[in-house]
Amino acid sequence: MAKFCIATDSGCDLPMSLCKERNIYPLQMPYYIGDEEFLDTMNHEDFKEFYDRIRKGAVPRTSQVNVYEFIEFWESLLPLNLPIVHICLGSGISGTYSNGLQAVEQMKEKYPGQEIYLVDSTLASVGYGMLALKAAEMRDEGKTAQECVEWLEKHKIEINTYYTTDNLEYLHRSGRVSRAGAIIGSALKINPILNLDKEGHLIVQEKIRGKKATIKRIHNIVRELVVNPHEQTLYICHSDIPEKAKEFGEGLKDDIGFKDVYYTYIGTTIGTHAGPGLMAAFFFGKPRT
Repeated sequence: MAKFCIATDSGCDLPMSLCKERNIYPLQMPYYIGDEEFLDTMNHEDFKEFYDRIRKGAVPRTSQVNVYEFIEFWESLLPLNLPIVHICLGSGISGTYSNGLQAVEQMKEKYPGQEIYLVDSTLASVGYGMLALKAAEMRDEGKTAQECVEWLEKHKIEINTYYTTDNLEYLHRSGRVSRAGAIIGSALKINPILNLDKEGHLIVQEKIRGKKATIKRIHNIVRELVVNPHEQTLYICHSDIPEKAKEFGEGLKDDIGFKDVYYTYIGTTIGTHAGPGLMAAFFFGKPRT
């Protein structure tokens, strides 16, 4: 019998079908286009339409999960009569975690004795989806909530991620690249390599000229950092470039020796700021610095 339940949010970029299969409860976050509100369905078929709208000029926006939304979501889980382990979008990217801490305190006052553990993943996208899947594995093994949280806090820094894109326009919109940098970079076919530091801030680590050179450089970085690739799944996420992502993932699998590859879409939470054309690799390796 499970000793705790696992919660997260839709920014984890696991499809809803997998969350249901693994008994992971996601808080589905909204996004906005103009005055219209939409819900992240966590359905890959819907993401295709989302990115097509961006390509046609739509400028979506997101908002942080507020204290009330956290409380309402956790209250929906109380009938399970279990401690709640909630794995949150990294605080280096969003203020959602800070709101969650306030919500935890209010829940403790309102429901004395209810255990709620909020984990700052320090990650984005399927990086903290990987933590949710690991938590599900530990739950199924009979571990307690405390044991799970201790493992997550200790090992979350070992999840490495490297992003790249050949479209700098959307990184300019999100403030990662200047307007001049986007124009010059596009003209020179510059591809940035982005990653997360140990606190979870997204940084431009390198700028490489040419797609092939960029992919080769990522292969070299992964080879340097990965730990026991033959024992782990490589996670590849993308913002509506499935063929390129497949080529990217299979190349890394064959070159580095990963056990297998799991492909997923970058959903609306990160996709709002990244735009179409981004792809990323996530894997367990040496601690992020």
